[in-house]
Amino acid sequence: MDRCPHPKCSADDNITCSLGHIKVANCPEWKKVVKTPTSAQPNPDELAVPWSGSALGESDLNFISGRGKPITVGIVGPESSGKTTVLAAFYLLLGRGNLTSEDSLFSNSYTLAGWEAVANNLRWKPGQQAPHFPPHTTSRAARAPGMLHLAFRRQDGALRDLLFADAPGEWFQKWSINQQSAEAEGARWIAKHADVTLLIADREALAGPAKGTARNEFQLLAQRAVAESQGRRLALVWTKGDVEVAPAMEAQIMKAVGSAAFNVPEFTVSVFKRGEVEAAEGFQKLFSWILETKRPGVQLPTSEVAGHDLLFRYGRR
Repeated sequence: MDRCPHPKCSADDNITCSLGHIKVANCPEWKKVVKTPTSAQPNPDELAVPWSGSALGESDLNFISGRGKPITVGIVGPESSGKTTVLAAFYLLLGRGNLTSEDSLFSNSYTLAGWEAVANNLRWKPGQQAPHFPPHTTSRAARAPGMLHLAFRRQDGALRDLLFADAPGEWFQKWSINQQSAEAEGARWIAKHADVTLLIADREALAGPAKGTARNEFQLLAQRAVAESQGRRLALVWTKGDVEVAPAMEAQIMKAVGSAAFNVPEFTVSVFKRGEVEAAEGFQKLFSWILETKRPGVQLPTSEVAGHDLLFRYGRR
């Protein structure tokens, strides 16, 4: 790129414009030397990667599963209950090194652009608007949710891939009412493939003016989620934990999940500090529980043939 023709400016690709333009492309003096770009010719030595950095779709899962089946985490909850905020908090805490340990070190992610899009609103940007919650995840006609990827390396050197499903609450509300609804196909996909289910209870909704409706909707959703989990890991996650909820309401929510009967663990998360409890603590405990997920081993049938070679375990015919 040629230098700026302005006599008192030495702006190039890396130096700010002396006329005050944050982006030199907006400076009228700079535009005098900018040439019309020509169509770039493909470089035969360039290698295209099989991912874009954005959230993964269903067709991308074969690429991720090449080295082993990933752990899929489904976040199930009503609209505006804080599902996307949980994901954003995970990513920001991971960037600060608050979610890793010597047993599980962060390795890589194929969806960094997708994570950034989720967490962007929670970042503090000097000179710009204050941090705010991520926008509502819009409902779309999709058969599967967008998947955000993280990989961790265990102490023994093995890699573990995790996929986090970011889905709109409308899917789950329709799924809780009618499991076979045409508009709940994405929710059915999560129910089928999730190795871990985080069932979200919105404390703000359960303490607000429409708390009766919120309780009834959650009870329907909890019954559906518990039934579909079929013994897989499930946790009750109270979001917006800084909001006080009546003890009777909490008891009804825990009863709907059956937390006592089925040993369902409970976690409380909030982006605000609650008393002496730091905001990060709840997310750290929840993420550590997710990382503890292990796939059940395969039980091979016993046989009378001696030896350990699986090829001859059943003898000859």
